[in-house]
Amino acid sequence: MTLLTAHKILIGSAIALFAGYCLWEFRRYTGGDGSALLRSGLAAAGAVGLAWYLRWVWVHRPSDPAHE
Repeated sequence: MTLLTAHKILIGSAIALFAGYCLWEFRRYTGGDGSALLRSGLAAAGAVGLAWYLRWVWVHRPSDPAHE
């Protein structure tokens, strides 16, 4: 396994954690915690940002010798 593959796996798991946290906080918001909506939105933004970054890494594959 290359370092790039490990990086993709870690970023993918971070996306899953952000998405899970987003859902957890949204559930707390529906239970009456008003500030949980802000935390849920920030977690969703983090998940989307990391997904965009993972897509960029996947397409450009920096320093991947198989891509050259």
